[in-house]
Amino acid sequence: MSRIRFMHWLIVLSAALGSASVQAQAYPTKPVRLLVGFTPGGGVDINARLLASKLTELLSQQVIVENRPGAGTNIANEHVAKSVPDGYTLLFNSPAVVINMSLYRNPPYDALRDFAGVSVFSESTNLLVVPASLQAKSVKELAALARERPGGLNYSSAGSGSTQHLAGELFKLRTGTSIVHVPYKGSAPSITALLAAEVQLSFINPVAVGAHVKSGRLRALAVTSAKRTELMPEVPTMKEAGVEGVELPLWFGLLAPSATPREIVRALSAGVAKAAHSPDIRKRLLEHGAEPVGNTPEEFDLLLRADVARWGEVVKVSGARAD
Repeated sequence: MSRIRFMHWLIVLSAALGSASVQAQAYPTKPVRLLVGFTPGGGVDINARLLASKLTELLSQQVIVENRPGAGTNIANEHVAKSVPDGYTLLFNSPAVVINMSLYRNPPYDALRDFAGVSVFSESTNLLVVPASLQAKSVKELAALARERPGGLNYSSAGSGSTQHLAGELFKLRTGTSIVHVPYKGSAPSITALLAAEVQLSFINPVAVGAHVKSGRLRALAVTSAKRTELMPEVPTMKEAGVEGVELPLWFGLLAPSATPREIVRALSAGVAKAAHSPDIRKRLLEHGAEPVGNTPEEFDLLLRADVARWGEVVKVSGARAD
């Protein structure tokens, strides 16, 4: 490369970087969209709306939640992955974004190549819940009932590839039971089916189902975390309830297209952290059984890499597949 061409390249590069820096400093200058791959009413959607309400205040721009359910969140995931990386189209998701990498044969995106982790907003767990009318009062009694009626019990989930789906498949594997998976388009219809006793069990986030447990319409038998949830300290862990190997971490986080300027990613990350630990949002999260996080982009990227491997092993061991 000649000196003249090299200098021209440096000028062009400098101008481009300068433009990106100015854009990042001015960000945001218009409304921001958070795409959610689930229907309204579930844990992901509820967390997204809590975050959006606080970010609207912190960024002085409207932050809008847009639900685009379908294909195990792949519709929303693909749309954001292929969007203009300017910080105005973002993804709010759970581990579903990495689960799909191994659950689907040809996913329309790569979680590590196409996304930059912004920040984990909160972390929680899933509850194993049954209708109050079901005779099983414990995990052992539920497993015994399932063994007595092979294929006679159904479990609902927010859709194929969700953490609820994987938890159900692992539960079947660890308890040696045959229970039919019934995927719904989101947690809300899954909960409706559970309340109507159309299905006999489900693994659902306490953010979405806590009120029904408190009212007595549903019974919580165990949590899929390593420790009990402060929201329902009386509910044992799956291990305490007698079933090993069903510990599944659950987080709710914000992601951006991978080419989004780092200044914008860091500005958003700082906003998420401030939102998560603001007194009003922190109180709301804890009331729903979630804990605020607000980690850095680097920490979230490391988590995404670890989760691709972690959930890939869960998919392999459980034999789960996209229906």
